[in-house]
Amino acid sequence: MEFHTEFKPLTVQPQEIEARSFEMITEELGPHSFTEEQYPVVQRVIHASADFELGRSLIFHKDAIRAGIEAVRSGKIVVADVQMVQVGISKPRIEKFGGDVRVYISDPDVMAEAKRLDTTRAIVSIRKAVKEAEGGIFAIGNAPTALLELIRLVKEGAAKPGLVIGVPVGFVSAAESKEELAKLDIPFITNVGRKGGSPVAVAAVNAISLLADR
Repeated sequence: MEFHTEFKPLTVQPQEIEARSFEMITEELGPHSFTEEQYPVVQRVIHASADFELGRSLIFHKDAIRAGIEAVRSGKIVVADVQMVQVGISKPRIEKFGGDVRVYISDPDVMAEAKRLDTTRAIVSIRKAVKEAEGGIFAIGNAPTALLELIRLVKEGAAKPGLVIGVPVGFVSAAESKEELAKLDIPFITNVGRKGGSPVAVAAVNAISLLADR
């Protein structure tokens, strides 16, 4: 059985679709206070989410973009909180500089330790990640507990991330974890409120790696 529709796409060329999407985003976003180096991240987050409110709610530490670019170019590890984030990140640009994208949440030792401590795998995965990814980019799109644990370890001097992209989505502790991140004087990208998620974390990392590859 065949189905027909009156609608025809403006173009089926991938590059043209992306270019036109970015033009539309710029037109609809209008005046904003983001810097020239921050705007590509905002643009890709809106492109991934079709959510202008989310895009406008992004907050950048003054050194965030520079630190992210340096981390990529130095071949630092990118830590994803969940597999969905890991899968979405464009690995060739990370690997080009000697880096890697890793996720620890399903490691057998992490799962066993979380069960022993009766806590979340996200928390235990961050404890493992900070030991292997000093100076790396931590991309957290789903687990507020992971972000809060990372913040705790930073405050204690046990974690030294190059950049924290903290945009967990949800109702329990998501907005609050981002508020806590925004208080730290380390390079970070976050947003205000409950919105966020894997596509947002992925879009931010990919925007950073594109800037690093230029």
